[in-house]
Amino acid sequence: MQTATSNKTPTPDIAAQITHAMRMMGVAPIPRNYELYYEAYLGSNPQLSKELAALGSRATQDELDAIGSRYFSHIHHSRGIERAHSTLAEKLTELVTLLRDEQYALESYNRVLDEAYLNITNKSAASADILRHAIDILSEATADTMNQGKERVQTVVQKSFEMEAIRQELDEYKRIANTDSLTRLGNRRAFDETLAAVYNNEQLRNYTGLLVVDIDHFKKVNDSFGHPVGDKILSTVGTVIRANLRRDAFVARTGGEEFAVILNDSTQEECLQVADRIRSVLSNTPFKNSKTGANYGPITLSVGVCMATAADDPLDLYHKADIALYAAKNSGRNRTVLFEDGMRKDSGRNWLIYRR
Repeated sequence: MQTATSNKTPTPDIAAQITHAMRMMGVAPIPRNYELYYEAYLGSNPQLSKELAALGSRATQDELDAIGSRYFSHIHHSRGIERAHSTLAEKLTELVTLLRDEQYALESYNRVLDEAYLNITNKSAASADILRHAIDILSEATADTMNQGKERVQTVVQKSFEMEAIRQELDEYKRIANTDSLTRLGNRRAFDETLAAVYNNEQLRNYTGLLVVDIDHFKKVNDSFGHPVGDKILSTVGTVIRANLRRDAFVARTGGEEFAVILNDSTQEECLQVADRIRSVLSNTPFKNSKTGANYGPITLSVGVCMATAADDPLDLYHKADIALYAAKNSGRNRTVLFEDGMRKDSGRNWLIYRR
């Protein structure tokens, strides 16, 4: 495998630059705003950058959210998540109140039992009167308690159904928030969570590989045929990648024309085989307009591979896989390169794990 080496140059602190710019523009430093300005900084979506620039300084949160809802579907759904959480909290409060009422009813019933016991053991009263009075007390208290119990059981069941429905709603919001709207694959947020989990389990880390995949000359495709064609190609590439992975493999679109694959329970050789299979299948996939006959292909991929055991943490793993990807690009594209010690990358690219 060919590799590329060059002098290592310091990389800028992108997070600090973006945060400083947001502060200077009076933009609240919340996650959804940071994501907007992060994408604008990368320049992967020129139209988004233009819309943010058009707002100038002192953009309102409503204006920023309007832009976010157009470009990032999960920003729109985050408000739904907040509403669902609020509703769930209300239902839990109602259930706790209900259980407290039930506890109070049982305590009252216990007091009634105590009163009946005192009446029965009262030596100054006639035996018949004692029993009659005690039976009346117990019968009335038991009937009331049972009726109240039935009502509360029904209410608890209803609350349980309501909370289950809210839980399902939250699960759906989370799925949407972690899904790239164009390719229906995981997005950067989902990738961040999945990659971090690798380093929370030593056994998982020992047999996990990361593939960073990038479409070759994709800018030329967009410039030549337009963004609608580019979007269709991105969607098809995502489908091809997903179709050539095991069901338990994780794949995400991490930004622009870049994808990432996390392979658990895999050796280095298996990771390289998967990468080459994906490249081979895609290079033989036709990209034509069925109506006009226009040929948009061939479409090829460059892939950087790094095993989790070769990195200290998620950020280091991505950085090293990205170095291998850059080596693949630099050595001719349409190839797979495994990260090796000594590789260096000198490019303007950088990566930050999604920041909440």
